[in-house]
Amino acid sequence: MREYGHRGVLLAASLSALAGFVDAVGFMTLGGFFVSFMSGNLTRLGVGAATGRWDQAALAAGLIGLFVLGVIAGALAARRAGEGRRSAVLAVEAALLLAAAGLCAVGWNGPGMAAVVLAMGVENAVFQRQGDVGVGLTYMTGTLVRMGQRLATALCGGPRWEWVPFLLLWVGLTAGGALGAAAFLLWGLLTLWFACAVVVFLAIAVRLAENRAERAG
Repeated sequence: MREYGHRGVLLAASLSALAGFVDAVGFMTLGGFFVSFMSGNLTRLGVGAATGRWDQAALAAGLIGLFVLGVIAGALAARRAGEGRRSAVLAVEAALLLAAAGLCAVGWNGPGMAAVVLAMGVENAVFQRQGDVGVGLTYMTGTLVRMGQRLATALCGGPRWEWVPFLLLWVGLTAGGALGAAAFLLWGLLTLWFACAVVVFLAIAVRLAENRAERAG
């Protein structure tokens, strides 16, 4: 991740924390299903199919399908805006979270959660590069593997601190999940308004940074 610089790592860690925050809200709303961690939903799909709980299997499959649609939308937004325009992807994510918060505010929790899943899929295109995901923001298995590999390299005399950005992603997701759960217990689905505000702030901050870079270039 060193090619993204300190600001890129900070943005990635912030978005990872947001994913954990939103995932905790979705997990508690959907009774143990996830809005950003699709590996968990894949397990729920398999267990539901094996035990004959077809309602659970169908819900898991639907969430996975929505997430993939979100990934497609994010990738298309990144391509259309130019893959250096992270603010465009963040704007799409913010719009979806705004729709989610509004839908849940009027009691349409199902469509609201669907919009959240789409938003989490979109988020993974923020660091898209040449059509591929440069940094996984809503899942941590690959991040933990990379952290372990960088630690092994450091122990063998390589760069000492290249594992730290991956640790920050993991810490961000974990801390975000804890904060999301605590906020949900206090304010319920109103918590989604906070998540939306965070993404709007990040989109504006990133756009301003892009403008400065364009003027400097």
